[in-house]
This record gives sequence, structure tokens and C-alpha cells, in this order.
Amino acid sequence: MGIAYKIKTMMEQSSWIRKMFETGAQLKAQHGTEAVCDFSLGNPNLDPPPALSKALEAIIKKQIPQKHAYMPNAGYPEVRKAVAQYVTGEYGVQVQAEQIVMTCGAGGALNVVFKTILNSGDNILVSTPCFMEYKFYVDNHGGKLILVPGQADFDLNIKALASRINKQTAGIIINSPNNPSGRVYPQATIKALSQMLTQKSREIGRPIYLISDEPYRKIVYDGIQVPSIFQYYPNSIIATSFSKDLSISGERIGWLALHPEAEANSDLMNGFILCNRILGYVNAPALMQRTIATLLNKSVDVSLYKNKRDRLCSELEKLGYEFMIPQGTFYLFPKAPEGDDVQFVNLLQKELILTVPGSGFGTPGYFRIAFCVADSVIENSIKGFARVIKKMK
Repeated sequence: MGIAYKIKTMMEQSSWIRKMFETGAQLKAQHGTEAVCDFSLGNPNLDPPPALSKALEAIIKKQIPQKHAYMPNAGYPEVRKAVAQYVTGEYGVQVQAEQIVMTCGAGGALNVVFKTILNSGDNILVSTPCFMEYKFYVDNHGGKLILVPGQADFDLNIKALASRINKQTAGIIINSPNNPSGRVYPQATIKALSQMLTQKSREIGRPIYLISDEPYRKIVYDGIQVPSIFQYYPNSIIATSFSKDLSISGERIGWLALHPEAEANSDLMNGFILCNRILGYVNAPALMQRTIATLLNKSVDVSLYKNKRDRLCSELEKLGYEFMIPQGTFYLFPKAPEGDDVQFVNLLQKELILTVPGSGFGTPGYFRIAFCVADSVIENSIKGFARVIKKMK
């Protein structure tokens, strides 16, 4: 056998999101792209803000010595400084450039973090529903991801998380706004989580790091604000990217920030910088680093996503679908009628509607709709959603 047993097993367990994306490609080849309503992949459909093109053009034209050469592995000093200033303003804690590492997206940042903090056999906790690629990221570095069911409203279940902590627990990862539920964990939850982690860290004799994956931080609705973990818990790390809020998912640019008062701060930062190199990322792309340094407070027009959310929610509610209105992201996570999410998603496929089973996020009985699509896709899907739920009644 040419392929490693472990990778073969992983391929068999691979992301439901990608499976549905591949199914979509087949259906589009059969029926034509316009006939398929593809809600499978969270690939932003909005164009980047005009400032992105202007910033790129300015960087390309500017005469910069060794513009495309190797750089410090943590990123350009001036870019790290700009990100640190943004983090200080956004998260309410004074952060210096030395606490920032520029990364190849949030996925790169998370792998750097796990490589740095995990010993073989350690575990990372996560609340479900969650982005299940975390399982592979943690496994990459000898750890195990432990899934802990969240509450009925998709908030964190602090008691359940506390009950799963043991001496091998290196950290907890949270994702707020959450993919797939759209839930923003409220300030009270973050405060309670921080208090619990402080107590549990003392009990097990090691710091439990709180890792916050925040690529959707700027995509929130109805005046909702995403609380700052830095204001509540010193042993915290933020990982993020510009894939969603600037619609540049293909550029693979992001950063990680370490709380300045985190335990083993210097060792952690040196570890992050080393792992950024030895994992093969070496450093984040040069042009994009310089570009995003001028766009840290920019984003796509989130009101356009809100309009899509509101239109989709209005129509599905009329049809009898049950769901919580997402507070952020561009995902809707309804209950699957009759509870069998895989069967329901297969029925939607017959209507040429592509969604993802909640099983792919550790939460059977639901399904995810990525509404970062053209308005016409939403409009064309309504009759199909109606026919399928009618069959279930």
C-alpha cells in the first residue's frame, strides 16, 4: 500500500463539507451550474472591499528592497506592529509586536499553536457544534480532540467542559461567531469559562490555554459584539484570518496573538515562531502581509450578508423549519425534520440543493446552510426546500 494507514483512515473520515462540495461538482456537471443551489462551502461570494485592490496596487508599484525575499519567520516587524496596535484597540489589552506572528491563515495559526503546546497524548476540548477540521489539526501534533456537547441554544456548557478536563488537557478551542451555528458566545459565558479555566489550571498543575478561532469576528448582525477573551483570561491565544471579512480566502493570510501575561510567554512565542517555520509555512505571504497592514479595520459590506440571512430565514420559517437566527457568520443551522440529518440532506440533493449534515460538525439532527451565495441561489432554492419538508410531514 502506497498510502499511510492513518491517512487512509482520515480520508475515509474526511470533512462532510468537502464531500458535499465534491457532490456538487458532479451535480453541476450533470445539470449545469445554474441549476444547482450550492450551500455547501463557506466560500465568501462578496467581492473584497475596493481598498484591497488599491493597497495591493500601491505595494506592487512601491520600490521596496528585497520585496519578495525571505523575511523574519514571525513576519515583517512593521506588519506585526500594525496588527499589535489593532489588537490593542479591538481587544482592550496592550499588546506589543512581539506577541504577534503572521501566519498562513487561521488554519496555519492553529497548527502552529497545537504544535507548540501539545505533548503526545495531550487533549484539546471543543464545544459542539464545531468545525471538525480541528480534529485533524490536533491529531497532526500528537493530541486528541475531545468533543463536548454545547447547550440547546448552542452556547458553551461550562459544567460539561469542566467535567472533561484532566491532567492531559492542554487547552480549549472556541470559535465565536461559531461555524456552523452562527452563535456568538456572550460576555457572561466568556467570563464564566475564564473563571473555570483558572480554577482547573490550578487543580491539574498546568496552564490550560484558551484558543479563540475568530475568522468571523467582523461578520456579526443586529448590534451584537464579540467579547474579548484577552480581557478575562491571561492564558489565551487568538487565531484568525482575513479569509471571511475581506473575502480573500485563497490568499491564506492571518495572524496569531498571545496574551502578554500568558504563562511561559517567551517560550511560547519562540515556539510559535519556530513552528511557523518547521511546519513548512516558513512565513506568511509577503505581498499579503504588507497589504493587510493597511486594511485591519476594513471588511466587506456585512449588511449584504444580513440581507441574505433575513431573506433565507423568513422563507424557511414560513415553511416550518426550526432554527435559531444566527448572530454572526454566514451560516444557518436548522433542525433536520424527523431528526435524520444525513437522510434529509440526501433528499435536498434530489432537489439539487446542497447543504451539509450536522453530523459533519459533531451535532447530528441539524444541517448547515452556507448563505454566502448569490441572491438568486437563495431564491431558486425555496421551492425545493418547500417540497422536501412537505414530504417529511
